[in-house]
Amino acid sequence: MKIAHLILAHSRPDMLERLADRLQHPDADIYVQLDKKSNLADFEHITNVTFVPERVNTGWCEYSTIEATIAGFNHILNSGVAYTHINLLSGQDYPLKPIEEFHQLLFKNRDRTFVHFLSIADDEWLDGKARFAKYHLGDYGFKGRFFLQKLANALLPARKLPNKMKPYGRSQWLTITPGCARYAIDHINNNPRLKRFFRMTWAVDEVFFQTILANSPLRDKLYNDNLRYIESFGANRPTIFTMAHADTLTSSGKFFARKFDTKEDSEIFDYLDKIIGYADQA
Repeated sequence: MKIAHLILAHSRPDMLERLADRLQHPDADIYVQLDKKSNLADFEHITNVTFVPERVNTGWCEYSTIEATIAGFNHILNSGVAYTHINLLSGQDYPLKPIEEFHQLLFKNRDRTFVHFLSIADDEWLDGKARFAKYHLGDYGFKGRFFLQKLANALLPARKLPNKMKPYGRSQWLTITPGCARYAIDHINNNPRLKRFFRMTWAVDEVFFQTILANSPLRDKLYNDNLRYIESFGANRPTIFTMAHADTLTSSGKFFARKFDTKEDSEIFDYLDKIIGYADQA
């Protein structure tokens, strides 16, 4: 049994290389979906990963992030390797526990997708409501799109999800089974109206997989925990962790955390390596 890690990255090759080193395991393969805007030559020295050949020019909070994720998922699903899970990470994530423990959890739960999802319709996540009601045209790229977006939101009725689906969402980061990944990809490919809806949804990466899977026959395969520790500050931006968060991170019980930045604090990386035993193995 094997798992695949899919890392979405756009900068900081030093951090990507360190993360890839910590994910190394005989039963794991590591794939990197590198933003098309990034210079591949800056990352090619990282030889223990596979770069996804179909790169996407991604925009913050736009549907292009979903396209990049799907391209990575498709590459992994078409690899011919029978993975139990695909673990979606960013290049600024870092493990909080030995990677062997993560493998043990997944192999004991081979049919489970680990994803955080809250019902927006039932007011479990109020911040998600506007994402489904308002138009967002950032992904379309044409000049004047934000003026048109403003007009649409002022003059048109609130949007509604197609096919009487219920909206769900929270964190985009998840550990998904190939079956759930394939279902979501096939579902969006077979429903162009739903794809158009999602393409006009702001921060769609935090609602896409949750909404599709929680409305699907695979809902009972979802475990409502994405195994990550993430804190937010203003405008839901993730906190950048430093040594000031060391105790909180190690007592969280989670397997990964984000967001880290060596320019903000490099000591926290060495500290976590020591806690999870990596320093003793290096």
